[in-house]
Amino acid sequence: MKQLKLLLLLCFISVLGLAQNVTLSGYIKDKASGEALIAATCYLPEIQTGVISNAYGFYSITVPKGNYNISFSYIGYKTQTSSFQLNEDQQLTILMEEDTEQLEEILVTSERKDRNVESTDMSMEKVSMKLVKKLPSFMGEVDVLKTITLLPGIQSGGEGSSGLYVRGGGPDENLLILDEAPVYNASHLMGFFSVFNSDAIKDIQVYKGGIPSEFGGKASSVIDIRMKDGNSKEFHADAGIGSISSRLTLQGPVIKDKWSYIISGRRTYADVVGRLAGLDALKNNSLYFYDLNLKTNIQLNDNNRIFISGYTGDDNFSLGESIYMKWGNRTGTVRWNHIFGNRLFSNTSVIYSKYDYNLGVPEGGADQFDWSSKIRDLNIKEDFTWFMNSENQIDFGINFIYHHFEPGNIKTGDNSFYTDLNLTNYNALENSIYVSNEQKIGTRFSMKYGIRLSIFQQIGEGKVREYMNPDAPSAYEVTDIKTYKKWEKIDNPFINIEPRFSIKYTLDSESSVKASYNRMVQNLHLISNTNSPTPLDIWLPTSKYIKPLIADQIAVGYFRNFKNNAFETSAELYYKNMKNVLDYKDGAELFLNEDLETELLTGTGYSYGLELLMKKQEGRITGWASYTLAKTMRKIPGINDGKAYPSAYDRTHDVSLVVNYELSKRFTLSGNWVFATGNPTTYPIAKYDVQGNTVYQYAKRNSNRIPDYHRLDLSLTYDPKKNENRKIKRTLNLSLYNVYARRNAYSVSFRQNEDNPMVSEATRLSIIGSIIPAITYNFNF
Repeated sequence: MKQLKLLLLLCFISVLGLAQNVTLSGYIKDKASGEALIAATCYLPEIQTGVISNAYGFYSITVPKGNYNISFSYIGYKTQTSSFQLNEDQQLTILMEEDTEQLEEILVTSERKDRNVESTDMSMEKVSMKLVKKLPSFMGEVDVLKTITLLPGIQSGGEGSSGLYVRGGGPDENLLILDEAPVYNASHLMGFFSVFNSDAIKDIQVYKGGIPSEFGGKASSVIDIRMKDGNSKEFHADAGIGSISSRLTLQGPVIKDKWSYIISGRRTYADVVGRLAGLDALKNNSLYFYDLNLKTNIQLNDNNRIFISGYTGDDNFSLGESIYMKWGNRTGTVRWNHIFGNRLFSNTSVIYSKYDYNLGVPEGGADQFDWSSKIRDLNIKEDFTWFMNSENQIDFGINFIYHHFEPGNIKTGDNSFYTDLNLTNYNALENSIYVSNEQKIGTRFSMKYGIRLSIFQQIGEGKVREYMNPDAPSAYEVTDIKTYKKWEKIDNPFINIEPRFSIKYTLDSESSVKASYNRMVQNLHLISNTNSPTPLDIWLPTSKYIKPLIADQIAVGYFRNFKNNAFETSAELYYKNMKNVLDYKDGAELFLNEDLETELLTGTGYSYGLELLMKKQEGRITGWASYTLAKTMRKIPGINDGKAYPSAYDRTHDVSLVVNYELSKRFTLSGNWVFATGNPTTYPIAKYDVQGNTVYQYAKRNSNRIPDYHRLDLSLTYDPKKNENRKIKRTLNLSLYNVYARRNAYSVSFRQNEDNPMVSEATRLSIIGSIIPAITYNFNF
């Protein structure tokens, strides 16, 4: 009885305490366009507490009743400070003006200047789109993913590759999402460009560690890309004409301040220009890509908003009547934001994603065929954010995903000497639930802790082969083939608990220390024997023979700013342990193989490293320098006699230097220099003549390296700025890619010397070996 009375007393005290508090909530937006500002800050200096806006610009803070000076700030915008008498709950939408003096400078980040010190997040970077557009570009096409590779811990797959290696992870271990929809192949033109049109992008956040509980499904990183919502104030157009492509973006209100839209398109036109110029080589051939982004944003009332966005893009290549290849992505997202009261924010999402490709020979010949493959997702999410009080923000949600895989189908014509072939299709359900809390304890200490439960279940319709030895399946030991009906469960589900934890302690106003731990589970696997994604890669689900990849990562870091946050520095150490890592048998055959699991080997891996970063965030000279020292190893029975060997993604040293110099109000010079240790490879160490044929004996797996990679790029941007009030504004950008014409090796192979067959010589394959200039004319009104 006494315990019941005590409990009732505690409840009464809690309710009484809540009654003395009030909540200020609303949205923080750009005054000129109405675009929501992500991670803008609302701060109350009297009680030294604050909150940042979420991905939709919403903020909510609960404080004791009283009078406060409340400051709203966002990098590149004028800080707004006003006095408020908070005696009851209030809703307040803040419209922030851009700071023209800051806009004269090139902003390195879109965050508040001290966020790297004060935020609980670590191993996370936000990328400024203003900066992306100023950096040197390949063939005049600004590329979001190429900019990300200039950050520490993130390496490029090499020349002509859109693959990313994040802290020793493979290119399939990165969750690339566009308005929450996964993008499975982000490359155009075999990897020279990415599918993300910079004119349509508002915000980019990259998580390498300390990954929030709301994200899952990939083992190494999350790259969260958000499209613009569309200008809700007035019509705007942006366009650019470049060396190989042009783009156009239109945005404006349907109903001012209530309903907006954005349409953004891009297409290369080398094939069209070539035909017009009368080039015979392009008369019957084609090589181009296009992107189209669409989005509309409807504010139903103060508590309800609807967002509908979509993307479609394709690459098309054809060589007359000889061969054709086509690949592309389709995504669609419908989101409903609803605010319950003034502290509970919800987002309901229905998401569609598809990647497919076709390769074949046109009809009419004896060698006619069409090979197709695809992966398709349907995703339903429900996410909540409860702004409990000024010390606690709780995120929780649930997610249901249906995956459909078609590894390969071949269709042939009546006169073709090929035969039809249909590989087994796969289906799976991937469900998850998560909860996390970001908690402040005093003015110096904060932490974020959470947990994610993932359940992966392979389902029918489909077929599963049974092997004599399931732990080491062999194509020659198939004992049975089981058939499963549609939606029928195949074997037991894979259930995994994924804890997440981050902690931050502020040493003083300019420095802090942080630590994090996260477990990530990946159930979708890219089957490819190349180091970078290609259009013809195959995705397979976790199954009886392919276990989920599990990665545990810990990291610690020291963060320090100097000269009133003008300079930002950080040092991070990380260690990642990986289980159920896939690799391939020597001589593995992956092409149209019904028994792919028999070509795979499973083992463990680990990666560790040091990441250093220094940024200069303001002034006429801005930029950053980053350095990564890392090691990534694999240990897989059946490879290298069971001994550890370097992963294909192992890069010992990686250096990036990025500089932007405002020469004058009209001219800006930008440059970047990159250096990376050469990729691991395996060279032959001996050769034999067997009945007139040369047979090579190779060294241990990945015991050699191709030559180191380095490259310098420069760009000069001219902005007339004759009349700031004129409606049409223009810029002209000149880029020089690979300034000193470095012939970086893509691969190294060996062949017999023509003059002396007893001698083997190395040959270097270089994708680019000369300087590549480009000019782009941009204008908007």
